[in-house]
Amino acid sequence: MLERVLVLSASAGAGHVRAAAALEHALHESGVARDVRHVDALQYTTKLFRRLYAQAYVDMCNHAPEVLGWIYDYLDRPWKHERLRLALDKLNMQPFVKLLETYRPEWTICTHFLPAEVVSWLKGKRRLSTRHAVIVTDFDLHGMWLCRNVDRYFVALDETRAHLESLGIPGERITVSGIPIDPVFTEAKETGAMRLKYGLDPDRTTILVSAGGFGVGPVERLVRSLLQLRRRAQVVVICGRGAELKRRLDRLARSLAPNQQVTLHIVGYTTAMDEYMAAADLLVGKPGGLTTSEALAKGLVMVIVNPIPGQEERNADHLLEEGAAIRCNNLPVLPYKIDRLLDDPARFTALQANVRRLARPYAAQQIVTALVHGDESG
Repeated sequence: MLERVLVLSASAGAGHVRAAAALEHALHESGVARDVRHVDALQYTTKLFRRLYAQAYVDMCNHAPEVLGWIYDYLDRPWKHERLRLALDKLNMQPFVKLLETYRPEWTICTHFLPAEVVSWLKGKRRLSTRHAVIVTDFDLHGMWLCRNVDRYFVALDETRAHLESLGIPGERITVSGIPIDPVFTEAKETGAMRLKYGLDPDRTTILVSAGGFGVGPVERLVRSLLQLRRRAQVVVICGRGAELKRRLDRLARSLAPNQQVTLHIVGYTTAMDEYMAAADLLVGKPGGLTTSEALAKGLVMVIVNPIPGQEERNADHLLEEGAAIRCNNLPVLPYKIDRLLDDPARFTALQANVRRLARPYAAQQIVTALVHGDESG
């Protein structure tokens, strides 16, 4: 029985936090530790650093994705920028350092590279005695995930494991587990029942749109494009916390003729994403690591639309290479591509089979088992 386990995320994008929450849940369910804490490391930094780190990422996703992609590629140089990053961390993260030195966890598990590099530095200075695990929450490995003094890495793909090994990480420290997701995504829920539950037509093709990191304009253009689908379909748009986006799309939905070939169902923030996925035939959106892992667990084929340069672009490459998604870079042809896919049942069935093959719905449980029992399977 472990005394203290600390799960660390950073709220620069929601995926890292969701992965940490899934892992926290799995740790509680397993009963392997007396005290499990999940901490957003950015809550223990200076206000300016926290605002710049989190908001700058979101702003670039929405307004300057090309700049984000350039930064991503520039920083993807293994071991090259660690001194500069640590200097910034030490300047801005003293409250976080104090938390670590006070709590003194037996295992420290990081779903973001920011807390991981601070833990690694403290271990190297012998200011912290903890076993250290890093969970890579994208399908590809970026150089910023590399830290010294890491006991275990958990990754999504065999290729990512091979990449780490090529950079000198011993194979016995790497487990191909998948990315941890909420266990609710492992629950089987019947498609027709979920459509009826949310007021959807059980017989219409159902397309789920996840706004994710989109700005308001691109989502509207995407939805307007989907209105041109040839088949009878219903488009469910998850707006999340984008209140203005929801207001605009609600107006668009009300403006449609009653006999419209394609209907719109606009949803704000929801905790039932798994049920909307169960109701859908396709997911249209951006391939963030967590959203992708959730969709794979639900057996849902993705239509990738304009992935953000950087990690989303690389996630898209892996999904396309594995035959688990299609991609559309030009919104005017999106309805054509979807109609064409759904008109070819053999192709669609092959994509679904590849989705099921790639899915790792029990990643969180496997990670807990590996940490406690040293299970190297994966």
